[in-house]
Amino acid sequence: MKSIIIDDEPLALDLLEDNLQRIPFVENVARCKNAFEAIQAISIHRPDLIFLDIQMPGLDGLSFVKSLPQPPMIVFVTAHKHYSLESYDLNALDYLVKPVSFERFLKACTKAQEWHQLRLRVAAAETSSPVPAPSNFMMIHIDYNLVKVNFQDVLFVEGLKDYVKIFLQGAPKPLVTRLNLKAVEDQLPASQFARIHRSYLVALDKIETLNKKSLSIAGHELPIGDSAWERLQQYFKLK
Repeated sequence: MKSIIIDDEPLALDLLEDNLQRIPFVENVARCKNAFEAIQAISIHRPDLIFLDIQMPGLDGLSFVKSLPQPPMIVFVTAHKHYSLESYDLNALDYLVKPVSFERFLKACTKAQEWHQLRLRVAAAETSSPVPAPSNFMMIHIDYNLVKVNFQDVLFVEGLKDYVKIFLQGAPKPLVTRLNLKAVEDQLPASQFARIHRSYLVALDKIETLNKKSLSIAGHELPIGDSAWERLQQYFKLK
């Protein structure tokens, strides 16, 4: 992976560079004192990963990431804890609070490598064959981590405004991730899951009871939209 580092403090840049020199799978290709230098570095080097501070003169780190049309993986390295929620909204890979131990820094780099390799595998599959390789799981970005979700464990998915809740078999609480319901639906096999309502996707084989207006899964009663009833009748051979 190629990385660039962005910080207005030379000492902070030195520390980042020293840490990266100890990590064999990351090659740092540029160090930048501000966001404007970074824009040029990105156009030249096309990095896979960016480490950057938030509070910088001119254009702060959050605004800089928002300005990028297709941002690479982002790891914020800052002395301020209170920007973490905003960084999560920007799909940052990780959020490190200074001073950062090498162990914590390595963990962030390892996470970036795993995500980078996953992207490469997906890209290779898309270019090598028009038919995607069969899969029985999806990877969901939750709290700066990639979480593997097995399709067979999914009970149902509830769509909120900017988030979804994924309810899993045997889990005490749902996974919450910043995606829309359509993005999750696209990853689930259509033969096993169905949209029953504008706010709900369900695992068809997990349905316990149903009628024209609602169904139940693991003690949860969910509404059924008018257009979904036809498919449910076909699936359960009710017609």
